[in-house]
Amino acid sequence: MTTVLQTVRRLVAPLTQTPLFRRIGRVVMPALERTFRVLNGGRMPISGLLVPSLTLHTIGAKSGQPRDVQLMYTPDGTGCAIVAGTNFAGPRHPAWTANLIAHPDAEITVRGRILAVRATRVRGEDREAAWARIEVQWPNYRSYERESGRTVRLFRLRPVRELGRR
Repeated sequence: MTTVLQTVRRLVAPLTQTPLFRRIGRVVMPALERTFRVLNGGRMPISGLLVPSLTLHTIGAKSGQPRDVQLMYTPDGTGCAIVAGTNFAGPRHPAWTANLIAHPDAEITVRGRILAVRATRVRGEDREAAWARIEVQWPNYRSYERESGRTVRLFRLRPVRELGRR
């Protein structure tokens, strides 16, 4: 199964790096994610069909209101998740990254499990290692950073406790 999944990723990844996908993806993907979440009871984002995915639950940096976003994550090999604020190669950082900077204590839902996490920025040499790990999972994903004209914010989400099941 792993070989099949890797092959599918290698075929799909170049499509997600096209200008058309990057332009419409930021509009279409959230709508697809909402629909898929309703259909499966919130257990898994649609992106979870191809890559490890989670729902990040944050507090809005400006609003103070709860916010949810579905994200691809990469396991870091130590029980943590790495997430990248690529924003479909857009010129601005996604709002969820500002939320984590303002409120690093957050929650994630992964395969129906709700976990409290502490977010820390991935910087320096760890950043290169994180990108290498991410690109093993999703080929050429760092092209989003190159094409955005900004340094993409990377975060390590370290679980601090399990909160339950969804």
